[in-house]
Amino acid sequence: MATIAAWIGDNWFSLLQSLGIILGLFVTALALRRETRARKVSDYLALTAQHRELWGELNKRPDLQRIKHPEVDLLAQPITAAEEEFLNLAIVHFHAGWLLVREGSVTKMDSTKGDIRGFFSLPIPKAIWQQTKHTRDPEFVRFVDVCLA
Repeated sequence: MATIAAWIGDNWFSLLQSLGIILGLFVTALALRRETRARKVSDYLALTAQHRELWGELNKRPDLQRIKHPEVDLLAQPITAAEEEFLNLAIVHFHAGWLLVREGSVTKMDSTKGDIRGFFSLPIPKAIWQQTKHTRDPEFVRFVDVCLA
């Protein structure tokens, strides 16, 4: 006991510094954890707002209603510029969502796979995807193609 007290007496300043460093690391870890949670919530809210705006546009505009139909004759009625523009925005939205899911920031991967499978199975989204996928992130292209397989 006397040797411990003597050691503390000789090394009190080093001990105090070490405890300060350990406490500082602990506080930093807690702050980082809270920041990560806050960022995930922020990412989710931003994606939800974009989702609502994008799909709200689809539901409001009569010139985009064909996009949702499972049976469309693209030879008789080719894809319009408005449909193509909307679908390019939708693909960017899906890509952003996929990136956030891959980071673990929002939802589950299975939910994203189902959304992609359902949407890109429709004739007009499928056609635009096939036309533009060579310009997209190769990892995202592989992911979508696996979902559709």
